[in-house]
Amino acid sequence: MIVITAPTGQISSQLVTALLQQNEPIRLIVRDPGKLAPEVRERAEVVAGTHKDRDVLDQALKGADALFWLMPTFPAASSPYEAYVTASIPGADTVVRHAVPRVVIVSALGRGSQMYAGHVSASHAMEDLFRSTGAHVRALALPTFMDNMLRQTATIKKGLITGTQPAGFRMPWVATKDIAALAATYLLDRTWTGQASVDVLGGEDLSYQDIAGILTDVLGTSIRYERGDRADVVRLLVSSGFSEAMARSMMDMDLAGERGINNAVPRTAELTTPTTFRAFAEEVIRPAVTG
Repeated sequence: MIVITAPTGQISSQLVTALLQQNEPIRLIVRDPGKLAPEVRERAEVVAGTHKDRDVLDQALKGADALFWLMPTFPAASSPYEAYVTASIPGADTVVRHAVPRVVIVSALGRGSQMYAGHVSASHAMEDLFRSTGAHVRALALPTFMDNMLRQTATIKKGLITGTQPAGFRMPWVATKDIAALAATYLLDRTWTGQASVDVLGGEDLSYQDIAGILTDVLGTSIRYERGDRADVVRLLVSSGFSEAMARSMMDMDLAGERGINNAVPRTAELTTPTTFRAFAEEVIRPAVTG
């Protein structure tokens, strides 16, 4: 039995589909089961509630062979460590109590960089928490998601993308469907042992300038990049409901990205996932913009 957290999110929803295609027994922890597709509710065991709740976790992890742990961002948290580490303590406790043998975690690149990186640093601390359980652990160390560009659909329609990185600064980007595929590979394999980070560098290194050029080609209309100010972004996030600490944590992560936290691992074929940004733009962004 594989237990999946956050099954209605970008990564876990695709992971659920992949595992069901393999006829794998799965158990889902979900706050609102009504958000699951009917065919998923029919084929998966569902435990209603949040994976921050000890009682919910106790029910979900009984007899589990593996756990996929993804902690969604909690914008109102008092710090990124509350959002990722404190919120994950019940999960780690339950892994120990039920002797769950394998845990696959969504984490971030840059482990060991000795660079504070907000959400990224908290993700690494969460990873250490699960390592302390003694379970076999694979932490998927990820860069920026291509899918985040969908948040800019409205401005893309106006010919603009924005960010806070220098226009020509290249960094790795990954598609969430490739993350889900990799997670499925580890969850279906009952033979791996030990604890390790799995560095994932996505399809290629790209700058926002590169992305604007690809979108221009794919959409057939001029797209330009405009760099914003991090202090302005903090103010915008706070006005939208983020705590001051979590808003600053987002920009600490962004600044660490500019300082190269995601670029320390040399790209190899083994660390490169299949989806390029051009393919993602054609398959996902173009329909979102033109539909």
